[in-house]
Amino acid sequence: MTQARRRHDPEIKTFASDNYAGVHPEVLQAIALANGGHQIAYGEDVYTEALQEIFQRHFGPDAQAWPVFNGTGANVVGLRAMTAPWEAVICAESAHVNTDEGGAPEQMAGLKLLTVPTPDGKLTPELVDRQAWGFGDEHHAQPKVVTISDSTELGTVYTPEQISAISAHCRELGLLLHLDGSRLINAAAALDVPLRALTTDAGVDVLSFGGTKSGLMFGEAIVVLNPDAVRGLIYLRKSSMQLASKMRFVSAQFEALLAGDLWLRNARNANAMAARLAAAVGGIPGVTVTRAVEANAVFAVLPREVADRVRKRFRFYTWNEATGEVRWMTAFDTTEADVDAFAAAIAEELAAVS
Repeated sequence: MTQARRRHDPEIKTFASDNYAGVHPEVLQAIALANGGHQIAYGEDVYTEALQEIFQRHFGPDAQAWPVFNGTGANVVGLRAMTAPWEAVICAESAHVNTDEGGAPEQMAGLKLLTVPTPDGKLTPELVDRQAWGFGDEHHAQPKVVTISDSTELGTVYTPEQISAISAHCRELGLLLHLDGSRLINAAAALDVPLRALTTDAGVDVLSFGGTKSGLMFGEAIVVLNPDAVRGLIYLRKSSMQLASKMRFVSAQFEALLAGDLWLRNARNANAMAARLAAAVGGIPGVTVTRAVEANAVFAVLPREVADRVRKRFRFYTWNEATGEVRWMTAFDTTEADVDAFAAAIAEELAAVS
């Protein structure tokens, strides 16, 4: 019988994405505890039932969690449930739904995305107004939802007050507010506020709650905070291929993350390591940190030749080919030693080409 074997070096860390990280040991333990015996499939299991109370503890008594497989599925199904076929979604030009979901919102949900350029990845009421027009015009896709990301694709963080301002403006215009929270825990940890401060209390109607970037093996959740904001979600999740048969293993992971303080510990570590990395590389001649470091992302510019040399030792991505700006992400398992080794490698490669 062929035996499974480890095919990678578990000591190697990169700074390409928090999706590269493995599974937190407490999450693996939760999966093992949920194993064995039979449980009703498709979400009628005891773990998914218990999960509702856990999400309500964080987001309020009206919150309802719908586990799905991945972040694109959470965003697409959630937004589809909030819109009619003739309606549109306003988002930042840099939003994940616009730049990194392979056209899934358009292809799978038929959504019209109305994008707005932003300097820092964040929308404001004034920026929303650039696309919130044409109401009642049959020739114009009808704006219905504003979606924001917290933290954003540019590593910036919305405050509760900023989200509340957008929410209030949405209400004035008859719009709904959706939040892409693939890194919501990082935003909450950065501001030292509870999860509901950036969502329920700020007037968000529906959010995608990230698990994979936070230490889960797989799984995200659509969290409905305003039941009047969605329709047909139970059918859309299935028809969009996001209904897990063995859902207990998704729900058990979220219980491990959210029942205690694991989510906060993971986020605080990732954020702290990003701050440490920014401080370390900021003192290296030839490296310029280009954006404020508010969560677990560091953006920088360094000579392309140097970036390519460092990439042979630590994988990471170029964010902007035109400017040479790169993005470095930290994760729940990034250590101080990892950061220091990466910064040292950058300094070494800069010295080698100078």
